[in-house]
Amino acid sequence: MPRYHCPIPLHIGAELDLPAGAARHVQVLRHQPGDTITLFEGQAGNGFAGGEFQATITRMGRSDVGVRIASHSAVEREAARAVHLVVGMPANERMDWLVEKATELGVASIQPVMAARSVLKLKGERADKKIERWQSIAISACEQCGRNRVPVIHAPQSLADWLRGKDTPAAEARRLVLSLREGNLPLRAAAGDAPAVWVLHGPEGGLTAQEEDWALEQGWQPASLGSRVLRAETASVAALSLLALE
Repeated sequence: MPRYHCPIPLHIGAELDLPAGAARHVQVLRHQPGDTITLFEGQAGNGFAGGEFQATITRMGRSDVGVRIASHSAVEREAARAVHLVVGMPANERMDWLVEKATELGVASIQPVMAARSVLKLKGERADKKIERWQSIAISACEQCGRNRVPVIHAPQSLADWLRGKDTPAAEARRLVLSLREGNLPLRAAAGDAPAVWVLHGPEGGLTAQEEDWALEQGWQPASLGSRVLRAETASVAALSLLALE
């Protein structure tokens, strides 16, 4: 059944017009009145029920679509462990690919950071447009893979600003920085049975030794994905495959 993100509180029996994005997708796929579709709000709590809703299309306008909510299922398809990525943004379309695949694999949130070796530098209007694009990619990935909660893509920051900022995870959180230094624990062993894990890794070329040392001074623990040097986007997928698909 086709699935659409509908980021407003839903409840059984409600009759409403779909938000513009969902309405546009319904029209592109040439649905008709009487067709049944699946809607999900993208979050839970604060008035949002979570899970997913079955709805019947009641009206197809030129630019609007009316639906009636028929039933609700509390099903969730989230990973048992919340994995948050702190990503040294790869350049070109690789960040788009990372967001899509990380969402499919169950990432809880993504914090893009700009490190010393980052090729991609974002700020101002350009950063705003990238965030909007990445969030849209995450929504589309959720529609495709069956997730009912959309991961948040945070605004890019410099690594230095983020590490000393108020949005970093609490000291008691399991915080791991991917490192090629010898003697590091494998990622899964370093994560242990923690219910939530933050994974930091660098962009093309990795973190500098100074950046890695700084993270360690802030309480991050080094962890390894093995002896091979992975691309930034590959490292994210590998980490999520090890931690979020258990």
